[in-house]
Amino acid sequence: MYEERPSRLTGAVVWQRTQEGPDARPVLPDGCMDLLFSEGRLLVAGPDTRAYVPEGPPRAWAGIRFFPGTAPALLGVPAHELRDARVELTDLWPAARVRRLRDRIEAAPDPATALEDIALDRAAQAPPPDPLLGHLVECLDAGRPVAATATELGIGARQLHRRCVTAFGYGPKTLARILRLQRALTLARSGVPYADTAARAGYADQPHLARDVRELAGVPLGQLLSG
Repeated sequence: MYEERPSRLTGAVVWQRTQEGPDARPVLPDGCMDLLFSEGRLLVAGPDTRAYVPEGPPRAWAGIRFFPGTAPALLGVPAHELRDARVELTDLWPAARVRRLRDRIEAAPDPATALEDIALDRAAQAPPPDPLLGHLVECLDAGRPVAATATELGIGARQLHRRCVTAFGYGPKTLARILRLQRALTLARSGVPYADTAARAGYADQPHLARDVRELAGVPLGQLLSG
């Protein structure tokens, strides 16, 4: 079973997943990065460009999902170095420091809340989120074209691409595509017909939606929703 709630850290989401059956659901690209805890391990889930299918036996997880573009400043590593990867936190931070955090989580009554507290501590020490990146996410999530958004932000295409790769792990066009997929899934899951979902989410037509879902999620839209 999966549960989530808004975090006390602005824009973040705290979540927990209990042990499930052997057929794990794919984790879809969403523009975010996560700090994870499971069975004594602290890991970072980097930004995905394709569906990630968990491997190994079923296990319980706790995590905090950071708003797009905000995790690199908290973790101290550019997002592109973690693209499509799950890495041990000890690969990014000193082992002794990670060990203290792990002990803190294991001693807490709720691992997810302990992760949230750790993220809040990091946020208090890190520079504030870049408002330009936040505005970029809002514009692209609303379906605005990348070029028009760059003009509105007063930033050149090359500089925008560099900043996006550092913050999101990929360029603005990939970010726009991933956010469009998430808009489409929200609509389709609410019962909106596929053709209307495609039009409202910003696709050229329903076949365009179908191709994008297959490429990013790895399965057809109907199979994704039925799962």
